Amino acid sequence: MEQQCGPDAVQVGQEHHTTTREQGRFCVARCGCGWRGPARRARSQARTDAEAHSASF
Repeated sequence: MEQQCGPDAVQVGQEHHTTTREQGRFCVARCGCGWRGPARRARSQARTDAEAHSASF
């Protein structure tokens, strides 16, 4: 079961654990809080999306 990203799901200062996942020709960044980035053809851009998400908290 995925959790929703929001004030009830993640405490301020809690670390977000992001990963990237292949979906056909695309790569998607995901977080344990339920956040999912846009599908990217470049794996490096998906990793950048994940880093930006983690840094925003």
